[in-house]
Amino acid sequence: MPYNADIEKRINRITARWKNISSKKMFGGICCLLNGNMVCGVYKDFLILRLGEKEAAAALEKAHVTPFDITGRPMKGWVMVSEEGMAREADLKSWLQKARKFVNTLPAK
Repeated sequence: MPYNADIEKRINRITARWKNISSKKMFGGICCLLNGNMVCGVYKDFLILRLGEKEAAAALEKAHVTPFDITGRPMKGWVMVSEEGMAREADLKSWLQKARKFVNTLPAK
């Protein structure tokens, strides 16, 4: 199943204002990199987010959020959000800001 290009477009509308953002095909989808670090992306019909372990644990308590697991081994600090969990632009923007906040704590690559 190809990734949902509509989610990619929605992400791009928000991240276009960010500095040092780029994209790369990964996981059979697309990932956005901030300062060379993966921050978010699209896998099938899911938004994937790098939140760090603490924020990811909190996010998993919310509806429409699951661990980012495409191999049988969940990636620590990452979550997947279904379309229902980011239906409104404000929801998507909030998720992306959380990921951006975490990735800004990492050294640039």
